[in-house]
Amino acid sequence: MVGNRPLNRISKANPLSDERSERLAVFIDGANLYAASRTLGFDVDYKNLLSHFRKQGYLVRAYYYTALLETDEYSPLRPLVDWLGYNGYAVVTKPAKEFTDATGRRRVKGSVDIEMAVDVLDLAPHLDHVVLFSGDGDLRRLVESVQRRGLRVSVVSTIRTQPAMIADELRRQADVFMDLADLAEHITRRQVEPRPRSAPAGASRAAPPSPPPPRATPAEPFRENLELPE
Repeated sequence: MVGNRPLNRISKANPLSDERSERLAVFIDGANLYAASRTLGFDVDYKNLLSHFRKQGYLVRAYYYTALLETDEYSPLRPLVDWLGYNGYAVVTKPAKEFTDATGRRRVKGSVDIEMAVDVLDLAPHLDHVVLFSGDGDLRRLVESVQRRGLRVSVVSTIRTQPAMIADELRRQADVFMDLADLAEHITRRQVEPRPRSAPAGASRAAPPSPPPPRATPAEPFRENLELPE
C-alpha cells in the first residue's frame, strides 16, 4: 500500500509496465538526464527512447524540459530542441538565469521543476502511469500527490555513480525506481556496422569500408557550466 492506495502488481520482466493498455506519459528533465547519461558514459538516442516507451503501453505524451540562455545569439541546445519538437516530443523551455559565482566564474542556472509539476498534474486524470526522468528530491511531493490520485510513478535516474544522482527521498517515494544504466541498452545512440561484401574469386581484398557515422538524434550540447539541481 502507498497511503490508502493499493500498489499495482508489477511484472518482473518489465518493471515499467504491467499492462500493454496502460496509459503512460514520460517527463524528462533534460539537464538531469544529460548529466546522468554522460556520467554513465553513453549518449541518449531520443528516437529509441520514444520507441521503447511506446512498447510499454499507450504513450499519451512525452515531455522534454530544458532552460535556454536567451542572451546568446545562438544556443547550442537549439538543434536538439528543434529536433525533439518535430519528432514526437512536447518541448517546454524557460529562460535560464546567468550569474557569477564567488570565484568569478560565469554560471547558468535553470530549474524546470515547476513546469514539470504543472504538466504532470494537468495530465494526471488521463493517465495510469507517470515516468519521471529526474533525480531531484524536490519532486518527492509531486510524486506523492500523483500517487494519491491513484497513479503509479516510476522514476529513472542512477545510483551507479559516486555520488548517486537521485535523492534518497525521491527514490523511496517512487513506486518503481529504474536505474538509467539498466535502461541504456534500449535508449543508447547506436552505430551500425556495415555488412562485409564478398569479394569476387581471385580479387585482392580491399580494406573494409569505414563505418557510417553514429545515427542520430542530436546529442545534448549542454554548457559545461550549467548548474544542475542537487
